[in-house]
Amino acid sequence: MAKELKKGDTVEWDSAGGHSVGKVIRKQTSPTKIKGHTVNASKDDPQYIVKSDKSGGEAAHKASALKKK
Repeated sequence: MAKELKKGDTVEWDSAGGHSVGKVIRKQTSPTKIKGHTVNASKDDPQYIVKSDKSGGEAAHKASALKKK
């Protein structure tokens, strides 16, 4: 990923369930929990909270796992 993602960007990623497409909800720069899982995000290692177009579920992904569409 060459550029920083921002809220509303459409992105795609590969997951255990296959290929997914969704939108960036926010950039996470502090630890949080999503669906009972701890997201170890920090200012030096941010993650992006994305919402799947297919399932409507939210998940955290590192920038390297996301590709802007």
